[in-house]
Amino acid sequence: MMKLTLGGAVTSLALAAFVSGTAPALADTIKCEPGETYVMNVMVSAHPYWVPVYEGFKQAADAFGCETVFSGTPDYDITKQIASFEQDLVKQPAGVLLHPMQADPFIGPINQAVDSGIAVVTFAADSPNSKRTSYITSDNLAEAKFAAEEIVSQIGETGEYAVLENPGQSNHDLRVTALISYMEDNYPDMKLVGRQTTNQDSNAAYRATASILQANPNLGAMWIPEAGSAEGAVAAVSEAGADVLIMHADITPATLEQIKAGNIHMALSPNQGMQGFLGFLATFFAVHSDVFDPFNDYKVSGYNPFQIPFADNGFAVITKENAESFDLNAYMEGRDTN
Repeated sequence: MMKLTLGGAVTSLALAAFVSGTAPALADTIKCEPGETYVMNVMVSAHPYWVPVYEGFKQAADAFGCETVFSGTPDYDITKQIASFEQDLVKQPAGVLLHPMQADPFIGPINQAVDSGIAVVTFAADSPNSKRTSYITSDNLAEAKFAAEEIVSQIGETGEYAVLENPGQSNHDLRVTALISYMEDNYPDMKLVGRQTTNQDSNAAYRATASILQANPNLGAMWIPEAGSAEGAVAAVSEAGADVLIMHADITPATLEQIKAGNIHMALSPNQGMQGFLGFLATFFAVHSDVFDPFNDYKVSGYNPFQIPFADNGFAVITKENAESFDLNAYMEGRDTN
C-alpha cells in the first residue's frame, strides 16, 4: 500500500484535527435573524427577464428564513437606478443583489454600501472596480462564440452579418464585441455590414434593421445582445420579406412566440433562476462570512473572505423544439409573486 506523506508534524496535526472534527466547520444551521432582509435591485424593473431571477432569489432566501424585496427603477436611466439603490441602503438591508446598468457610475454607491456594512453582489452586469464581493452571470464570451459558430453553420463561412448593440452595459457590450472578434479571427470572409445602437428599444431596432436591410440586400444573419431589440428586428425582417437568420441573447414572451413561429432562429438565455439562486447565496454568505475560516490573510488585510470574482450560472439554448419549457406564464402559475 502506498503511504502518502502530507508534509511533517504541522500538516499531520492539521489533518488529525480535520479527521477528528475539531477543525472549524460550517454551522449545523445557518438562518437569518428575524427581519433580516435582502434586496434585488434592477433597472427597467417591469422587464420580464427579472421575474425568474427574483423567483430563484426568493427560493434561496426562503431556505434560510430570510426576507426579500424587489427594487429598482422602471426607467432605463442610470441616475434613477442609483437613486433607487441609495434609497434601498437607507432601509439598512443585510445585502443587495444588484444589476448595475453601468459599471463606473456605481463604484461610489457600491463602495458606500459596503463601507457601511451592507454586502453587495452584482449579477448579469458588473462594476468590477467597486468593492462588490461577487459577480454572478452567464459566460458572455461563450455565448458569443456559440452564436458565431451557429451563424456560420447555418449560412456558411462567406456571408454578411449585422449586429445591434446597447453600449455601456457590460454584458451586452461583451456579447457584441466578442462575436465580432471571433468572426474576424476565425471566419475572415464573414463581413460585418451593419452595427447599430438600439439601446433595447424595439422601435429603434425596427428602424435600424430596416435601414441595414435596405443598404445590404444580401444580409444573411443578425446577432442581438438582448431581447427587446430582437422584437423590433424580427418585425422589420418579416415586413421586408427578407431571409435573415436572427439570433439574440435573453428571452421575452414576445421573442419566445417568434421562436415558436420560426421567425427567430434561436435565443441564448442565461439560466435566470440559477442566476437569482446563486446571487442570493453569494450575498447571504458575504453577510455571514464568519461561518468559515479560510486559509488566507483576510483577518489582517480586512477584506470580506467570501469573494467570488466570477460565477457562471450557465445559459440555455432556446429553439422551436424546447420553447414551451420557457413559457414564463406557465412557470409562474400558482407561485407567490410578492
